Amino acid sequence: MNARYWLIVPAAGWGHRFGGATPKQYLTVAGRTVLEHAMAPFLDDERLAGVVIALARDDRRFAELAPARDPRVRTVTGGASRAESVRAALEGVVQGATGDPWVLVHDAVRPCLSKSARDRLLAALADAPDGALLAVPVSDTLKRADAQGRVDATVDRRDLWQAQTPQAFRLATLRAMLGPTTDASDESIAAERQGLKPKLVMGEATNIKVTRAEDLKVAEFVLSQVNAGEHP
Repeated sequence: MNARYWLIVPAAGWGHRFGGATPKQYLTVAGRTVLEHAMAPFLDDERLAGVVIALARDDRRFAELAPARDPRVRTVTGGASRAESVRAALEGVVQGATGDPWVLVHDAVRPCLSKSARDRLLAALADAPDGALLAVPVSDTLKRADAQGRVDATVDRRDLWQAQTPQAFRLATLRAMLGPTTDASDESIAAERQGLKPKLVMGEATNIKVTRAEDLKVAEFVLSQVNAGEHP
């Protein structure tokens, strides 16, 4: 896809499971914050029209980062949930965009997205009227637990995929999906509720989401391979 697109990054969350005094998007890995790594594949792309980042009301950290000085980047105040933050960011896109561009939503704590995965998603949009998202087929055996935390059943994984980001939709579609009462934990769920069928685009297992402390170690390794030229 050669058309220009917009990027939304919901970055107002704290990540209480992680613990500590610093929101996980501002933790340092491989010399930069997790958020800077998450934005890097897009800021390096000439097709990027603009970025809207949803920040916590009292955020003072983002202004200190290099992306804050990029003229394509603007910020808005996010909400208590991902859906609220994305809705707020969408209004920022509306103010800067013309027409009905593609909008990509990417997790602020997903620092290992490769440019090749980014390009696969963008290429897939040529045949994805309902939008598209990166995802990987589930490879591990899945177990359903009972109320006591014991195995209740093994789940057939043949048609199961693990959703990642970015997730891409037309601006008007995203606004219609994410109404004021929507509480979807990601955009593809909101799309499903509207009867849409977003296209699954092959992602990469290395496109991890930093949720727990051990994820930082994995991200450090993946990013070290990028610096060594060993990761796509």
